[in-house]
Amino acid sequence: MLTIVILTKNEQANLPDCLAAIPERYPIVIVDSGSTDDTIAIAVSRDCRIYTNPWPGFAEQRNFAIRQCDINTLWILFVDADEIYPQAFYDWFESEMAAATNTIDVLMVPSILYLRGKRLNHAPGYPIYHPRLVRRATTRFVRNHTGHGEAVINTCRIGYSAIPYEHYFYHGEIIEWMHKHVDKAAQEVQLQPTTGAVMTARGRLSVLLGRSWLRVIARFLYHFVFRGGFLDGVAGLEFALMFTWYEATIYLQAKAGIQAR
Repeated sequence: MLTIVILTKNEQANLPDCLAAIPERYPIVIVDSGSTDDTIAIAVSRDCRIYTNPWPGFAEQRNFAIRQCDINTLWILFVDADEIYPQAFYDWFESEMAAATNTIDVLMVPSILYLRGKRLNHAPGYPIYHPRLVRRATTRFVRNHTGHGEAVINTCRIGYSAIPYEHYFYHGEIIEWMHKHVDKAAQEVQLQPTTGAVMTARGRLSVLLGRSWLRVIARFLYHFVFRGGFLDGVAGLEFALMFTWYEATIYLQAKAGIQAR
């Protein structure tokens, strides 16, 4: 009834813990976009089915998994390699989702963020929902308003999970993180909602605020003050500074683009 899909590229550090948390009764499909480390060997050791596809973006890669990886189960759960779903989520799925087969196409699942292994209870600003459990036959992903994230089409019937997954998004690799987010910032300079896509409340607010320099200050205040990031201690401060830097990077790239015209 359920297949797990994991998108990978050079995930040897994260993949073992991710796989260990998945019950062995579920088939696992790996969609790899060009790993050069031991990611594939780790996946093979768990008897995962492996497909390769050059990275086209999150939405397109998830659609590739849905349509071209020979999956025939009713449901697909997308799990990123740095994410861990608790046993309670799988127990809930087996006991509850059968009854929801004809009423839900996409389940929005909340995440709890971990920075350097420390759980952030306040700074990110919960709940943060992502379309993770999808009905294979009726779900299609599209790029969201940022240009690099994903959303589902608005013909999907949406449900919400009360059980979060753990997202170990950052282990201290700051230079690598910054390089990756400079590229993401370039895509996010112009926020363009995708026609027919489901938008979260955060997404709608982001588009409404536009690209003012005030967003840079507001980003820090939001994470560290208004959402209580200071209660997370040094980790909360680090998180707030990282994403304030990201917001500043978007603003500076947007300003440079305007000046270059």
